[in-house]
Amino acid sequence: MSGEASAPGVSPRAPRPGTQKSSGAVTKKGDRATKEKPVTVLQPVGEEEPKNPEEYQCTGVLETDFAELCTRSGYTDFPKVVPRPRPHPAFVPSASMSEKPALDDQRLSGSCSLNSLESKYVFFRPTVQVELEPEDKSVKEVFIRGWKVEERILGIFSKCLPPLSQLQAINLWKVGLTDKTLTAFIALLPLCAPTLRKVSLEGNPLPEQSYHKLMALDSTISHLSLRNNDIDDHGAQLLGQALSTLHSCNRSLVSLNLGFNHIGDAGAGYIADGLRLNRALLWLSLAHNRIQDQGALKLAEVLRPFELTHTEVVERRRLLLEKGSQERSRSPSSSRHGDSKGEKNPFTGVSNVALSEKPDKTPATKTLKGLGKKKDKSGDGAKREEKPGSGQSPTQGTLKKDDAKASKGKVTIPEQKPNKGKGPKIGNKEKRSFLLESEQLVSEPSEVVNPLLEPVEHREGKVFMPGNRVLLHLNLTRNRITEVGLEGFLATVQHQAQFSKSKSAAKGPVGLLCLSLAKNYFSPQCPTYTMIQELMLPRDPISKAKPREEEPAAAST
Repeated sequence: MSGEASAPGVSPRAPRPGTQKSSGAVTKKGDRATKEKPVTVLQPVGEEEPKNPEEYQCTGVLETDFAELCTRSGYTDFPKVVPRPRPHPAFVPSASMSEKPALDDQRLSGSCSLNSLESKYVFFRPTVQVELEPEDKSVKEVFIRGWKVEERILGIFSKCLPPLSQLQAINLWKVGLTDKTLTAFIALLPLCAPTLRKVSLEGNPLPEQSYHKLMALDSTISHLSLRNNDIDDHGAQLLGQALSTLHSCNRSLVSLNLGFNHIGDAGAGYIADGLRLNRALLWLSLAHNRIQDQGALKLAEVLRPFELTHTEVVERRRLLLEKGSQERSRSPSSSRHGDSKGEKNPFTGVSNVALSEKPDKTPATKTLKGLGKKKDKSGDGAKREEKPGSGQSPTQGTLKKDDAKASKGKVTIPEQKPNKGKGPKIGNKEKRSFLLESEQLVSEPSEVVNPLLEPVEHREGKVFMPGNRVLLHLNLTRNRITEVGLEGFLATVQHQAQFSKSKSAAKGPVGLLCLSLAKNYFSPQCPTYTMIQELMLPRDPISKAKPREEEPAAAST
C-alpha cells in the first residue's frame, strides 16, 4: 500500500490505481507535494532495493563507495566519510603575536553564534573518520564513534572495506554493538586486506560477553582493545580460554587491552590460566579493574616456574608418545629398538634432523638447507641417536628406551638432559624467530612449539615448567593489590632477573620488561614495591633510552 501511495510522484499516469479516492483538488495538491521532494520520499524503490547494492562495483575510494551503497540501500541521511581531525600543535605565546589571538577569538565567537547552530554542533554529527597514508592518501585506519552501527550498515561495510588494500585498523567506540552485530562484524574481518591487524571495540558492553570470538584460532588480529566493556569474571573466563587451553592456543594476538572493566580475582585467575600455555601474547593491560591479592598472586605465579597439573602431565606424555610414533612411522629404516645396526645409524641420524626441521620449515628446499647447516652435527647424532639436534627429536630416543623398559611411566625424565643440552639452540634461535616473522604458520608449528614439550624440571616427584617468559609488558595500575600480592611479583621479578644473567638467557625471551603496579592499595614507599622498581629499572627499555638521549645534550652544552 505504501508503494502505491507514493507512486503518483513518479509520473502523471500513476493515479490509475486509485486505491484512496478523494476530491480532485486534494489529489492535485498531493501530487505537487510529492513532486517537490522526490529524493527523500521515493529514493528507496522497493523493486530495486535488493539488487542495486549487489550490482555496484566498489572503486576503492571509501567516501564514494560508502555514499553510493548507502543511497542504494535506501538511506537518505547517512554519515559522511571525513578525514580524522588531527590535534593542533601546542601554541607558544610570544610578544609579536599578542594581538592575533584576540582577533581569532572574535572570529571564532562570531562563527559560533546562536544563528549558526548547524556549524556549532557539527562535531556531534555521525561520521566515519579515516586516517590516510601521507604518500598515496589510501585509508589505513577507520574510526566510528558515538553512533549506532546496525547490521545493515555492517553489510555496507562488508562491501566497501575489502577493496581498501592498506587498511590496518578498525576502531568502534560506543556504537551500540550487540552479540548479533558482533558476529556480523567478525564475519567481515576475513574479507578485508591481510594488513588489517588491529581492532578496537571500546564502550560496547555485550550481554553475552562474546568478545572471545575475536580471538578464534583462525583469527589474524594482532592487537585487540576491549576497554570499558563491563567485562566481568565470566567474560574473563571466556577470554582466558581463548588465549590457550590444553588443546588449543591463540598464536596471532600480540597485545590485549582489558582496562576499565570489572575483572576480579576469579577473572584474573582465568587470564593467568590462559597465559600458562600461551607463547604469543607480549602486552597485557588489566588496569582499572577489581583485582586483589589472590588474582595478583595467580598472575605472578605463571611468570616463573610453576607446577604442572596432573591433566597437563598426562597431556604432555600423550604428546611425547604421539611425536615418537610419528617419527618412527616416517623413518622405516630404523628398527623399533633402534641402534642395533651400525650401517643404518647415519641415515637414522639424518632422518632425525630432517624430521626435526621439517615442521618448522615446511618446504622441501628449506628442509635441505637445514640439513646442510647441521651436517657436522648429524655425524655425532648418528652415533648418539638419543641426543639429536632438535628439541622434539629426543622423544624418539626416550620412547625407544621406554619400549625396552615396558614404559615405566616416567617418560619425561630421560628426555630432559638432551633437551637442555641442544634443544634450545635450534628451538629459540630458528623456530621462534621464524614464527615471529611469519605468523601465518599455525598448523605444523603448533605441534613443534607446544609449551608442554618445553624442557621441564623435576623436583620431589613434581614437574615444573619454566613459566611464561614471553610476556613483556603487564599493566595492573589502579587495582586493589596490597603488599601480599606484591610479594608474589617480587619473587617473579627476582627469578627473571636472575635468569636473564644466566648463559641460557641468550637463547630466548627473558620475561617482563615493564611492570606497572602504581595506584594500588599499598604505600609508594613500601619496601617490596621499591625493590620491584629497582629490579625492573635496568630491564625497562624506556629508562635505558633516556640516559642515551641526555648524554648528547650534556655533551653539546
